[in-house]
Parts: sequence; structure tokens; C-alpha cells
Amino acid sequence: MTGRTKSAAIVLLAGSLAAGVPALAQSEQALAVRRKAMVDRQIASRGVTDPRVLRAMLDVPRHAFVPAEYANRAYEDYPLPIEEGQTISQPYIVALMTQCLALREGDKVLEIGTGSGYQAAILARLTDRVFTIEIHEPLARRAAATLARLGLAGVKVRAGDGFFGWPEEAPFDAIIVTCAVPQVPSPLLEQLAEGGRLVVPLGDVRTYQALTVLTKENGEPRLRQVLDVRFVPMTGEALKKRDRG
Repeated sequence: MTGRTKSAAIVLLAGSLAAGVPALAQSEQALAVRRKAMVDRQIASRGVTDPRVLRAMLDVPRHAFVPAEYANRAYEDYPLPIEEGQTISQPYIVALMTQCLALREGDKVLEIGTGSGYQAAILARLTDRVFTIEIHEPLARRAAATLARLGLAGVKVRAGDGFFGWPEEAPFDAIIVTCAVPQVPSPLLEQLAEGGRLVVPLGDVRTYQALTVLTKENGEPRLRQVLDVRFVPMTGEALKKRDRG
């Protein structure tokens, strides 16, 4: 979906649906054991210490957010492909970016790049005000349906270009960008509240980026680099600006 008019299309999650998660050959108990191993070996052992983040990673069924053919690999230590040429991030990166947001209960958070909806589900375990934007409308609809199946009716999903943010809901206490950009889009910085945190893969979108935490202090950004990462690039207006530049 392109254009700012279409970007206003919103899918609101009205409530939990009756459908279940993708069927697997394993029992829910076995999946819970694998999920705990993921948290212990891939996340906590690498320095993610926030107990609320660890609990969210333990509670949210990652297998519900991947295509059925990859469900049995959902708790492995790597990203997985989803529809529209996108990916669901490595569990450790999801946990690390979430910890970097330093969310408090009641914080208003904006996610750019909904993808499968997994990151939004993690955020929804930490605060009840989650807004997420996905440029690919089919992905936005699938993510909304998955989140609804899991009872996360408080998450609001918009199909549109995340470059422009969600101005009518600003300001946000935290913003997370799950696609690579060479520089932070100015609308996102404007929509970040004073003292707010923005976590973004920043740098060359063709190679590697630095996972960066931006804090807004006296209206100005203060940057802290965390580690090198590789994300798919932001498209839409960000890609147009890159091509024009």
C-alpha cells in the first residue's frame, strides 16, 4: 500500500477470535518447554535482564506468528521468513530492542514495521497502549488477526507508511523501528515525547546497521549505539528519499 491517503486505513482489534494457533505435531507443554529454553539460553544468557521482558518472551507463543511450515523452528536462534519478503526477527533481538525501550506500565508505544505482529504482542505484555504500522496491507491484516486470536485486543494496527508515524496519536513515550533507515525520519522524532526513547537500526540499509537508542532531551536527540544488526530496509517514503538523494 502506498500513499498517505491509504496510510490512514486502520484495522482495530475488536476482540478475541475463536480460532486457534497453527496446529503443530508438538503439545503445548512441549512448546512451553522449548520457549523457556529459548529465553534461558538465547536471551537471558546474553544480558537481557528486565524480568518483565523475560516474562513476555516466555508467555507469547512465537510459533503463532510464523508460517505453518516454519512453526517447528519458531524457537530457534535466528530470524525466519514471513510473507511479503519480510522476516520475524531473531528472538534475542526482539527481547533486546524491547528492553532498550525501557517501557513502563501505561506508556504509549509506536512500532514501525508490524510484520508478523510478534513484536507488538511482546510490547502488549508491558503496556496497554500499543500502536503498530505496517506498509504491506496483507501483513497488517494477518498480524491483526493473529493478535486478536491471542486476545490482545488493545493493540491498534494500521496499514500504511511508517515513515510518517501516527500523528493523531502522538506524542509517544517510546517508538520502536523494526526496519533499517539511514537516518531517523523527522516525523518520528517530532512524535516522540520529551524524555522518550526511540530504538532503531540506523545506518547503511544495504549492509549492516547499528542498533541505536535515541533519547529526546530538551527537544534534541541523544544517541547510544548498542550493537551491529542487519534488518530489511524501510520502504515507502524512506526509499523514495534515498533514491532522490
